[in-house]
Amino acid sequence: MLCIAFALSFMPIAYILGTTLIPAKDPRNRILFFWHAYDALTHVFIEGSFLYECFTSYATLPSGIGQEVAFLGIKDRVYGAAHGTGPSARLWQEYAKADHRWAVADATVISLEMLTVFLGGPAAVYICYLLYVSSSPKYSAEVKGPAKGKLWLVATALATAELYGGFMTFAPEWLTGSTQLETGNAVYLWFYLVFFNTLWVWIPLWVLWVAVQEVRSVFVLAEGTTNVKRKAK
Repeated sequence: MLCIAFALSFMPIAYILGTTLIPAKDPRNRILFFWHAYDALTHVFIEGSFLYECFTSYATLPSGIGQEVAFLGIKDRVYGAAHGTGPSARLWQEYAKADHRWAVADATVISLEMLTVFLGGPAAVYICYLLYVSSSPKYSAEVKGPAKGKLWLVATALATAELYGGFMTFAPEWLTGSTQLETGNAVYLWFYLVFFNTLWVWIPLWVLWVAVQEVRSVFVLAEGTTNVKRKAK
């Protein structure tokens, strides 16, 4: 329960930031800010703690026992949250009951999480900043215009990357019979795996849909302006 409470605790923080920084007259940008603030906090603190455990928590193998393929090339150690004792290790030990790969130093998962933590997290923070600039009355149209252009470029890239990351996390399991996933327990399957992970499917899809509307409206406006200029000539 403590692990679940911690994972969900970033939602009220993101909500408070959104209602404080984004005007109430702009509900869509508030929702976008709320999501990307929660996204950033999750990537940096929760998934960042996974990387921390993978690189710092380990157990030493008995003398004479080694591994042909070893994380970081250290053959007499096994790394991962399963070998830690701190709060973040307990968090990932709990989630690993649903997806066993998160208890160990799985090279594919770690590679994806490195991109998520070091690129996805900062990108989500930058999107929040751009949403603030494009929504705040203190900034002029000359400032808001370029901010909106950057916003939809970065938001589209991040949403696409998160969909790709989710696919590359679970597609290998689906193709091999989900041997590392606990699908027999309803809580682990529907709450840990489906609920928490599909947040990063449905919402990025919505962000992409909004981005398409924004880009379409800009090109329609630009084309209309061009036609007016042509007629004027």
